[in-house]
Amino acid sequence: MSDKINVGIVGATGYTGVELLRLLTTHPNTKVTTVTSRSENGKIVSDHFPSLRGIYTLTFQSPEDAKLEECDVVFFATPNGVAMKEVPDLLAKGVRIIDLSADFRIHDITIWEKWYGMTHACPHLVSQAVYGLCEMDKQDIAKAHLIANPGCYPTCVSLPLLPLLKQSCLKEDMPLIADCKSGVSGAGRKTSIGSLLCEAGDNFKAYNISGHRHLPEIQQTINKLQKNIAENFVFVPHLTPMIRGMQATIYLHLKEGTHPEEILRSYYKDNPFIDIMESGSMPETRSVRGANICRISIQRAPQNNNVWIILSVIDNLVKGAAGQAVQNMNIMFGFNESMGLTNIPLLP
Repeated sequence: MSDKINVGIVGATGYTGVELLRLLTTHPNTKVTTVTSRSENGKIVSDHFPSLRGIYTLTFQSPEDAKLEECDVVFFATPNGVAMKEVPDLLAKGVRIIDLSADFRIHDITIWEKWYGMTHACPHLVSQAVYGLCEMDKQDIAKAHLIANPGCYPTCVSLPLLPLLKQSCLKEDMPLIADCKSGVSGAGRKTSIGSLLCEAGDNFKAYNISGHRHLPEIQQTINKLQKNIAENFVFVPHLTPMIRGMQATIYLHLKEGTHPEEILRSYYKDNPFIDIMESGSMPETRSVRGANICRISIQRAPQNNNVWIILSVIDNLVKGAAGQAVQNMNIMFGFNESMGLTNIPLLP
């Protein structure tokens, strides 16, 4: 497909929205034609985001006035509960959708409504949505009209486990633990006490131990690939005093005779955004800052040969959100998977 496609972004004033705008500036096959925001309606995009001066001349429009039906694909970078109300009409008009919220990620409506505390507006579409973990279901993504872009924690945890689960390498009835850390941008751009500099700076804390919304999403992926594992999955998220970045330390028990590094290298050998590092390596969040990359290493626990340790890092706003969304779009429209996503990580 050589012609440029028209792209719309709903909710373009958040961190994932501006990441989409940034990444799409270098994409040769896209043209951003419509960006919406109720709060910034009528404001020039580059006035709101000075980093985009000289690049975009678009003006934010209200969703009601925007001609989203003229787009080939629309990204929803909105809070949970928004996309499910607006997606049905756009799908009926032939527009393809990539939703970065959680509205279509969990296929069991009862579980979704329990965790997100609202009634789903279009449950009949959930079964049609393809879960967009790019390295898991590329064939389904290529045929999809509605993609549920995975959450940041689920991406960071699922990618290193995916090849091992597909080969049923994990021992049943043993704990699988994901100890995760995120930068404060994971909380979004809204005002909240917990993400204020005086609260998050020079501080480190766990949160939502009793139950994070990404828990059932990760369990859904685990259960799809290997049975009798998800029930023993433990997920503990932490907030770190950095702006962007995510790290998962995963503790797991593998069946005897499993060679996990070989399995990971074999599975990901043709995937441009997965970097399997040498055993014993320590992937750092700064090594993926601003890039659509997941770096992974695996090694035995030195004190216990029955336990393996996986380290996984991503940029929560890129591979954990906007970058993966663009990657999904590339697969969906038959573009080269790396288009618009060849950014080198920012250092320092």
